[in-house]
Amino acid sequence: MQTPDFRHDILPLKDKLFRVALRITFDRAEAEDIVQETLIRVWNKRDEWPQFASVEAYCLTVARNLAIDRSERMEAQNIGLTPETEQMADASGPHEQLVGKERLRLLRRLIARLPEKQRAVLQLRDVEEKSYKEIASILDITEEQVKVNLFRARQKVKQQFIDIDNYGL
Repeated sequence: MQTPDFRHDILPLKDKLFRVALRITFDRAEAEDIVQETLIRVWNKRDEWPQFASVEAYCLTVARNLAIDRSERMEAQNIGLTPETEQMADASGPHEQLVGKERLRLLRRLIARLPEKQRAVLQLRDVEEKSYKEIASILDITEEQVKVNLFRARQKVKQQFIDIDNYGL
């Protein structure tokens, strides 16, 4: 295995690290701090890089753990993401745009209500597009647990979305 290079292998991960941290903390400034601290910690462990099966998985694990620690310390509440992080599909008119925006907010609220493990698995699989094996490594659980948590998270969000969308609950 080739020895990882900080500039070419680790620094490009900063956007992924930011998204993971933001999904857990729901605070842009906090997420930026977590990315910074993650990169420092990874740099300080540079002598151990050749021993890692995946430096990317190690970086994501460090970022996730830091984010969880900071969230617990601050007793962060799950709030919606900031408007600049929203990416909406173009709608044909103002009404469709408003409906789309409201559905996106609802979806984010439903995801934010999920248990932490389900929320993390959903983020890593559907947003970060990680494999089951990578997610299992990052979260330190089995691949079967990843699949179960992902299934339950998707089902719960889907059912709650349908209930609210159909009945306005």
